Amino acid sequence: MTTNGSLLSGEVNLMSNAVDGVTPPFLDLRDIVIKHGDRTAVDGVDLTVAPGEFLALLGPSGCGKSTLLHVLAGLRRAHSGELRLNGSPAAADLSGKLRVGYVFQDHRLLPWRTVAQNITIAMKSAGVPKDEWDARIDRYLGMLRVGEYRDSWPMRLSGGQRQRVSIARALAVDPDVVLMDEPFSGLDEVTARAMRLELSRLREVSSVPTVFVTHSIKEALFLADRVVTLSHGPARVLKELSVSLPRPRQYEDPEFARLEASVVADVLKEWELTDAAPGAPERRAS
Repeated sequence: MTTNGSLLSGEVNLMSNAVDGVTPPFLDLRDIVIKHGDRTAVDGVDLTVAPGEFLALLGPSGCGKSTLLHVLAGLRRAHSGELRLNGSPAAADLSGKLRVGYVFQDHRLLPWRTVAQNITIAMKSAGVPKDEWDARIDRYLGMLRVGEYRDSWPMRLSGGQRQRVSIARALAVDPDVVLMDEPFSGLDEVTARAMRLELSRLREVSSVPTVFVTHSIKEALFLADRVVTLSHGPARVLKELSVSLPRPRQYEDPEFARLEASVVADVLKEWELTDAAPGAPERRAS
C-alpha cells in the first residue's frame, strides 16, 4: 500500500541544510509532537533514518509508536516539529515526494481480489508503469516464496502467506521507504519466527530504508540495524541501540541474549515490567 498526504502542519519549522561532507539521514525528525485532541500522544521525539537502514521502534502497546509511524507515512499530521528529507528542508506536505510501502498488522488484502490483483491495485495507485506490473508481481511474490499463489484468493492463504503477500505488495511499488506496523504480532510464534527469518533474508537483496514498529524486544534485536526504545505514552525516546550482531542472527547466540538482557534492564521500570526477567516469556501490554 502506498500513502500520500500532509506530514507536518501547524507550528512545524523547516531545518537548515546538512553540514557539507556529512552524509545526511534519509529522514530527520526533531522535537515531534503529536496530539489527539488535548491529549499528547508523542512528546518531543527526535528520530533519524539513515539511507538503507532497518530501524526498529520498540515500545509497549499504546505508547504512540504507531501514531509516529502514521506521521512518517503522511497518514496524519504532527502538531509541531522539524523535518528534513535527504538533508534538505522538506515542505510540510510530502505528497508526491515520498513513495511509501506500508505493511499493517493485518494484511489488508481485499478478499474479492486475487493476490495479483491486490498488488496491481497498489502499483496502479503508486503510478508504476503498467508494462512493469506482471514482472513485479512475479518478482516479489517469488522473493517472498508465495509465487504459486499469484491467482489465489486471500482467504485460501494462511496468515503467514497473507503477510508475505502484504510485504510483496509494499515492495512492488518501488518505495522510498517501507513502514511496518507490528506485521507479525497476529501470527503464532512459529510462523512469526519464520517471517522474521524471511524479512532478514530480504535485507540481503533490498536496501530500502525500513521503519519497523514492534513491542517485542527479541524481534527488534533480531531484525534491526538500530533500535529506538520509546517510553509509555506520551512517547519519548528512552534510548538508541546499534545492533552490530552478524547476520543471520540466532536467538541462542550468547551475545544476542546479553543485548536482550540489557534492553530489558533499560525498560524494566519505565514499562512497569517489574516481574520481568531475561529469558522469561514476554508480556504484552494491553
